Amino acid sequence: MILLVAIGGAFGSVLRYLLQGYLTRGDFPWGTFAVNLLGSFLIALLFFYWSQGQDISSPARALLFIGVFGGFTTLSSFSLETVNLAQGGQWIWAMGNILLNGGVCVLGAFLGRLAGLLLGGS
Repeated sequence: MILLVAIGGAFGSVLRYLLQGYLTRGDFPWGTFAVNLLGSFLIALLFFYWSQGQDISSPARALLFIGVFGGFTTLSSFSLETVNLAQGGQWIWAMGNILLNGGVCVLGAFLGRLAGLLLGGS
């Protein structure tokens, strides 16, 4: 199980690195926001899709939910970037970062839940 989590984490981390690098432009950490939104949507979609009777093994669950999504989503990066924005006097960007990641990404999880339930037939 530990090896599966490590493999998933490596994959998720590399994917995060590539997506963040591609999307981050200017003063606002758009890459982190996009990763958090996409990760919130996908983890909820898959969790609620599989919660409707579709079976997923414990090893697959560990690989995907702990490994891939644990490596992919970036709450710790979000927190550090918010502090850095605030310490740099960019309070509007810091508050925007909190609102987008704290609000829109939770909305992404709700939409992922809805999509997962619809795909699963409930």
